[in-house]
Amino acid sequence: MAKIITMPRLSDTMTEGVVATWLKKIGDTVKEGDILAEIETDKATMEFEAFDAGTLLHIGIQEGESAPVDSLLAIIGKEGEDISDLLKGGNSPKTEEKEAPKSEEASKEENSKTEESKPKASAEIPAGVKIVTMPRLSDTMTDGTVATWLKKIGDAVKEGDILAEIETDKATMEFESFNSGTLLYIGVQEGQSAPVDSVLAIIGPEGTDVSGIAENYSKGGEAPKAETKSEETKPVTENKEEATTSTESTGRIFASPLARQIAKDKGINLSQVKGSGENGRIVKSDVENFTPSAAPQKAAESESVSQLTAVVQPFVPAGESYSEEVKNSQMRKTIARRLSESKFTAPHYYLTIEVAMDEAMKSRAIINTVPDTKVSFNDMVVKACAMALKKHPRVNTQWKDDVTVINHHVNIGVAVAVEDGLVVPVLKFTDQMSLTQIGSAVKDLAGRAKNKKLQPAEMEGSTFTVSNLGMFGITEFTSIINQPNSAILSVGAIIEKPVVRDGQIVVGNTMKVTLACDHRTVDGATGAQFLQTLRTYLENPVTMLA
Repeated sequence: MAKIITMPRLSDTMTEGVVATWLKKIGDTVKEGDILAEIETDKATMEFEAFDAGTLLHIGIQEGESAPVDSLLAIIGKEGEDISDLLKGGNSPKTEEKEAPKSEEASKEENSKTEESKPKASAEIPAGVKIVTMPRLSDTMTDGTVATWLKKIGDAVKEGDILAEIETDKATMEFESFNSGTLLYIGVQEGQSAPVDSVLAIIGPEGTDVSGIAENYSKGGEAPKAETKSEETKPVTENKEEATTSTESTGRIFASPLARQIAKDKGINLSQVKGSGENGRIVKSDVENFTPSAAPQKAAESESVSQLTAVVQPFVPAGESYSEEVKNSQMRKTIARRLSESKFTAPHYYLTIEVAMDEAMKSRAIINTVPDTKVSFNDMVVKACAMALKKHPRVNTQWKDDVTVINHHVNIGVAVAVEDGLVVPVLKFTDQMSLTQIGSAVKDLAGRAKNKKLQPAEMEGSTFTVSNLGMFGITEFTSIINQPNSAILSVGAIIEKPVVRDGQIVVGNTMKVTLACDHRTVDGATGAQFLQTLRTYLENPVTMLA
């Protein structure tokens, strides 16, 4: 008998997941324990094993798409088995449960409620018509924003075609069509947001009347009225050059999210790039292979006009006021919310000291002469923090309404900047690790963080955090506490400058560090004593080797 595989909950905070990669395709044999797919959460990308054996009969979520926990991910069964009844259940298959017998009156009442809850036009959907709903593309997504429609009403749609680009709290993702037909209705316009499972579009045979269907089948509230196909709707063209011209005339640029990001990084104007994708869509290779033309005629003409204008109208300001509004992504909203909660909930105060790093520089140079050993200054700071926290456990605390939790274990989170934001992998029991162990662990965690390969457990349980911007030349800064921690250390760059030692002005290497503390748990004197101990370890690195 065929088994429905649902989107797994891979972390305690996960509500939805994104299929990063399918390692099996429809028709493949699946054994118990085989890796079906790689699922991406807001914390990591993890392998998902099959618990059942059989043949992969159906894939419910395509690569790059997201869906809520417990939605239909795949179906495994016997080769050639009929799964049409399971597919009719949609993304939320019913769980079979044994129920106690009900009274005739209760049954009638329940049946009455069930009939009322059913869509009014359930039997009126024309044959071949498919309702496409807003997908859940990340584990925390509750609604999505349509960034770009790549199809318009009246266009032919093939299975696998990109319908739209949808923005979630994590990223902007391409949304593929699972059905073929004609795009008859668009329920969410570009730039608009709608809850997950609300009507996104309707696909069916060309010329089908879908009036009223969207309203009756909308799950996210009242849907916009159906747009009817007008006589002016142009037929679909397979000529990519013509499609590109049409796109340019409307002022819209069709490009994949990756192509947009690469263009932004390289400073390329996408309006100058010719797309080779579907309907003239710009893809990654188009941007990577793009070569700007040297001084095109239009640019030369524009420059001549500008020069003439400058002569004729010398008193007109040369500059032009220009601004743009960039819609906040769901991920940025989440970051803003969490940091605001920390900043406005925990009463922050800051303590800054300057540390002489000459001895640390000498010690690091000696340590790194050992083969296969690479220790950074940040590793030394992490080690010094771990040892200082053991001596000042009040800094290694957590505030709760009724109690203050004093942690006698030391788990240091190391802030790592990634493309989409910031993650904090955690070194468990840092005080028990050597400098070389810390160096290897940080390098491994940072590398996997940037590749979104961290496991959720590797980003949980920190008791203290270190944030280092010294590699960017920042000499001093303050950080917002990574709750539920009570403190975070901001580490600046090592700079060479004149210092006074033993009454003499000499050249020294110094580094400023700033401790942000939650005043509910860490008093000023406690934070100051912690920094004094930290400075002692860094200025005398041999004490960290004991």
